[in-house]
Amino acid sequence: MAGELEAYAKKNKVKFFLFNFTDLFGTQRAKLVPAEAATRMQKAGAGFAGFATWLDQTPAHPDILVMPDPNAIIPLPWRPEVAWVAGDPWMSGKPLEQAPRHALKKAMEKTAKSNLKLMAGVEPEFFLINADGTQISDGRDTQEKPCYDQAAIMRRLDVITEISSTMIELGWGPYQNDHEDANGQFEINWNFNDALTTADQLAFFKFMVKSIAEKHGLRATFMPKPFINLTGSGCHVHLSMWDNARKKNLFDDAKDEMGLSPMAYNFLGGLIHHAESLVAVTNPTVNSYKRINAPRTISGATWSPNTVTFGGNNRTHMVRIPDAGRTEFRLPDNAANPYLMLASILAAGMHGIEAKMDPGKRLDIDMYAEGHTVKNAKKLPLNLLDALRNFEKDTYLREALGAEVSSAYLKLKHAEWNQYCRHLTQWERDTTLDC
Repeated sequence: MAGELEAYAKKNKVKFFLFNFTDLFGTQRAKLVPAEAATRMQKAGAGFAGFATWLDQTPAHPDILVMPDPNAIIPLPWRPEVAWVAGDPWMSGKPLEQAPRHALKKAMEKTAKSNLKLMAGVEPEFFLINADGTQISDGRDTQEKPCYDQAAIMRRLDVITEISSTMIELGWGPYQNDHEDANGQFEINWNFNDALTTADQLAFFKFMVKSIAEKHGLRATFMPKPFINLTGSGCHVHLSMWDNARKKNLFDDAKDEMGLSPMAYNFLGGLIHHAESLVAVTNPTVNSYKRINAPRTISGATWSPNTVTFGGNNRTHMVRIPDAGRTEFRLPDNAANPYLMLASILAAGMHGIEAKMDPGKRLDIDMYAEGHTVKNAKKLPLNLLDALRNFEKDTYLREALGAEVSSAYLKLKHAEWNQYCRHLTQWERDTTLDC
């Protein structure tokens, strides 16, 4: 309803809104709108040139108009005069089909007709590094196994507690902060929510973490594998399906050994079936494949999957069943667009539910040590190009995600791959100069 933003501004002493949308590559775009203009801009939308962002458009396209979602306002506690509001791009009087947030909303509207609502929680890992990005910011963080290092997290107490306190103020319910498996790496967990809310929160979380780190003279990076000898940063996604009223967890079944319902196993079957193409969205950069296909790191393990398998409470598989009523999808990383990531996961999982897909046998083995003994376990792609080609061939997933958004994504990602291939690396010079 027009006027909602202006009323919010008066109540919360907000002077400016960031009218935000997230493009296909996950880059956040925004215009800073004075509170006095919010009502007019809420009616008309904030204008953007799509070609100036990572969308499949040219300078000849008309403006896209970002319509703010008044249910998705998040204030900036570290800058209380500003509030961020997620928006949906429109063009020529209708929603922009290739807009990632629109793709997720469409997927959720479809499942809502079957009285189903995907709930998701995320575990985004990140590094705190020096300003020029060459090394971790804490020179004393050198343990071979630094995970949960009490001294290291205390040395970064000011940054981590400001992020966590901000999330408490926002009502997200953060419940633990930890130093992760790599030197200089951290993770903050908060309460799960419906997939759209979680996607909005994840988009904002990355912006928030980077902003607060900068306040402290540091730089935060969500790059999947910024240091070749250290464990990469993942974005594990915890998944459950509920009824629209959010009263009943439809993945929960006390009669099952692992506490999962037949629907949960079918959803898992969809993830297994589409994993080799889904990875093009959940792991969308050249660098992503240095995490999921990495050699052992100095801590002793990569903590990343490279095969399409699932297990119980076992972190060596692509999917873990940590307890009753939910599954943990360990494949994605933080380069993924939050909206496309959850939309593609929902599409794959719903295919599994609709087709009653069998995920196959649960493997209660250490895949890092015994994976070679498993016959016919599918391997994840070795690089982005293979993943994109798999996605191109996956007609169901492309259509379920949306033909226009899939086509635009593939076009821009192939261009990115080609740009990477034109880059001459030092490795090539070191190994080929004397041939």
